[in-house]
Amino acid sequence: MRLCLYQPEIPQNAGTLLRLGACMNIPLDIIRPCGFAISDRQLKRAGMDYMVYAEKTFYDDWESYKISAGSERLILLDTKATLSYVNFDFLPTDRLVVGSESTGVPESVYHTMDHHVFIPMHPPMRSLNVAVAASMVLGEALRQTHLFYGEKR
Repeated sequence: MRLCLYQPEIPQNAGTLLRLGACMNIPLDIIRPCGFAISDRQLKRAGMDYMVYAEKTFYDDWESYKISAGSERLILLDTKATLSYVNFDFLPTDRLVVGSESTGVPESVYHTMDHHVFIPMHPPMRSLNVAVAASMVLGEALRQTHLFYGEKR
């Protein structure tokens, strides 16, 4: 299981997700360009001292990332999806993808995904913070696949 941040814009969100990755032992893939420098003070503040423990790989573009993913499934968290994440069957090799905070992913990237899932929420609410959404879906994926750290199978 991996978490992919597609062109993240907000350093606090990226730092929070790097911290989540470190705590859950889940590698993060970050697709450039980012809306901040990796040395950004806000990124470090959100990630705290967990940043050094986060396994992270940077990619210069979507195509190089897609090649690295090989045959692993790409699961996009998207408000336009029609399948709730709680009704989706996750696999241990899935790569969960979140788009940039303001624009998500472009159509060309959207159509390369294997699956799209959404988080049901109370209308008229539209979306959650990307770090909150990724945490919710990652938690369900880890629960289904028994990949929580220390979990006995």
